[in-house]
Amino acid sequence: MSYYSEHAKVWVSVDVIIFGFDEGKLKVLIGRRQMDPGRGEWSLYGGFVGASESIDDCAERTLCELTGLKDLYMQQVGAFGAVDRDPGERVISIAYYALINVNHYDERLRKEHNAEWVDIDALPTLYSDHNDMVRMSLRRMRQKMRTQPIGFRLLPELFTLTQLQKLYEAVGGQEIDKRNFRKRIKEMDFIEKTEFIDKKSSKRGAALYTFNKIMYNDNFKL
Repeated sequence: MSYYSEHAKVWVSVDVIIFGFDEGKLKVLIGRRQMDPGRGEWSLYGGFVGASESIDDCAERTLCELTGLKDLYMQQVGAFGAVDRDPGERVISIAYYALINVNHYDERLRKEHNAEWVDIDALPTLYSDHNDMVRMSLRRMRQKMRTQPIGFRLLPELFTLTQLQKLYEAVGGQEIDKRNFRKRIKEMDFIEKTEFIDKKSSKRGAALYTFNKIMYNDNFKL
């Protein structure tokens, strides 16, 4: 028996907004679209949901195929379903954003997919409503970072306080007072100073810190 035959069929896809942080800048991974319609236009990466997979599974598969990385931080942003959003077919897309450490991304794999890291402030016009997806993802990430330390997923295991401040400034889009920021950091038990020194930034060097996930989970039950 055939069900719902009286209703029109629509396609369901997933698009992933992949954020990275490098050289003090928040970046988004984009590439040239490899299919019609819109071939050659700048685009986010995504794929159609398979008949035997959930939308979360599709998002994780797409992310893994592109980056080669698993168990990344990923959150659903929302559904984009304007009738004319895709000139090819009636397509509803579920957007997710993901955070990755750019140093963990295999350069060979990036080139294989013709992917490019672009500064969030220099993002070109993207295919369809992909710019809207990026803007909404950025808002959601900002909201999340106010209450949870998800930003550490964008940083190396060891980082300086300057790197950490630049990350929060890049995500928030505004400068932060250095003295107030460092005072706030000292009140966070889950950010630990290590015995290591980063000598790349200055002759004197800067102390390196690390994020203690266990300490955070014990205190905040994340």
